[in-house]
Order: sequence, then C-alpha cells, then structure tokens
Amino acid sequence: MKYNAQMKNRVKRIEGQVKAILRMMEEEKDCKDIVVQMSAARNALDRTLGLVVSTNLEQCVREQIEKGEDTEPLIQEAVNLLVKSR
Repeated sequence: MKYNAQMKNRVKRIEGQVKAILRMMEEEKDCKDIVVQMSAARNALDRTLGLVVSTNLEQCVREQIEKGEDTEPLIQEAVNLLVKSR
C-alpha cells in the first residue's frame, strides 16, 4: 500500500505531540495538562489508524471485485484490525 502525504503528515503531527508531552514531563508540568495532551495524541493516532485501514480496505475491495473474488474476508480482517486497536 502506498501511504499518501496526508497520512504521513498526520503521523508527523502526532510525533510532534508526543515530543511536546515528553517536554512537558521534563518541565514538570501539571498532570492534568499532560493527560489532556496524551488524550489528544491518542485520539489523533486512532483517527489516523482508521484512515489507514479504510484506505487500504477500499483499495483491496476494489481489487477483489475486479478479480471477481469475495470481499467478505477483507472486510472482516479490517474490522478485526480496528477492534484489536482498541
């Protein structure tokens, strides 16, 4: 699968958030502020995960349909990936 610029930029943004969290910890910032930032980073990662899985699923389903093959296993695998991620 090719990962587009949007996906890569999201991961870079998350990387920046995680670095900021570490910096906040080193500066001994308030726990509440750190937890808020950790939650934001986790949410961003979850959204990115969904984007990657859905984009991949779309590509795979299109290929399976073109081949005349069943798409159910692909869909189930995508659902399982999303469930396991939580």
